[in-house]
Amino acid sequence: MGSERIAVIGNGIIGHGTTQVFAMAGHPVTMIGRNPASLATAVERIKASLKDFVAHGIVTQGEADAVPGRIKTSVALEDARDADFVLEAVTEDLPLKIEIFAKLDALCRPDAILASSSGQPASALVTKVGRKARVIAAHFWYPPQLIPLVEICGGPHCAPEVVGRTVELIRATGKTPVVIDKEVKGFIGNRLQFALLREAWALWADGVAKPEVIDAVVRTSFGRRVGITGPIESADIGGLETMYNFARFLQPDISTAPEPPAKIAEVLKQKQGTGEWPGLYDWKSRDRDALVKRRMDELFRWLAEDRRKK
Repeated sequence: MGSERIAVIGNGIIGHGTTQVFAMAGHPVTMIGRNPASLATAVERIKASLKDFVAHGIVTQGEADAVPGRIKTSVALEDARDADFVLEAVTEDLPLKIEIFAKLDALCRPDAILASSSGQPASALVTKVGRKARVIAAHFWYPPQLIPLVEICGGPHCAPEVVGRTVELIRATGKTPVVIDKEVKGFIGNRLQFALLREAWALWADGVAKPEVIDAVVRTSFGRRVGITGPIESADIGGLETMYNFARFLQPDISTAPEPPAKIAEVLKQKQGTGEWPGLYDWKSRDRDALVKRRMDELFRWLAEDRRKK
């Protein structure tokens, strides 16, 4: 069980999810938010999530019951003062993050690690920080209590021992930390995800196929393989020479648009103020909640499989 004291700054979807992750691993966690009402809501969401963990057989009822007792809530940033590891999880507002890290640098012990769960590189967060060597990116994926990946990137200022300590801490929670050697916008996962989304949107906008056809192609082809072999493994297994030559043929025709298609903006404008969920699908005739539940159930299935392997 964890002994490091954790502070999570933010109580939104990433904040309360990462709070749950650390508390489930046995750490005392202080979740710091803007107001008592939002913090109370976050705690209730954690309790609801724990019920799902019990229902899917991931933890016992006794284990779940112990988790809320490890969580304290606060509206004062000063309550991060004694933490060994501080994780920022506020909204994507870079000036706000810079101010938070400046305050944490002044508040926290010199040996405390200051991490950001967002897609911002660590070097973007330290402009007002004196001890830059202890600031690191630890990018959790949504929902953090279910997705194993945490992308860790120290950047040019971060001390190697801070990277090592962060990897150890994250791995001990049951997550899968990966170390990124060089800072890039969005890190690895988002770059790959948006490369696929850019081409999918481009195919739809160009009239190549309807959304349901594009999604069906992904789900019933390489989507079946991607949980077992990543794109580079798949290329190696399939034959590097073949894949290289096909890439030379195809890549000049793949979208390199620097902006999303204008047709996406048109859809958003058409559905603004209508009360309809914005999207390329007609969500009036589709059960969005049922689809989200199916996806969550599948994430729980993968999580159970991961735990059986350990």
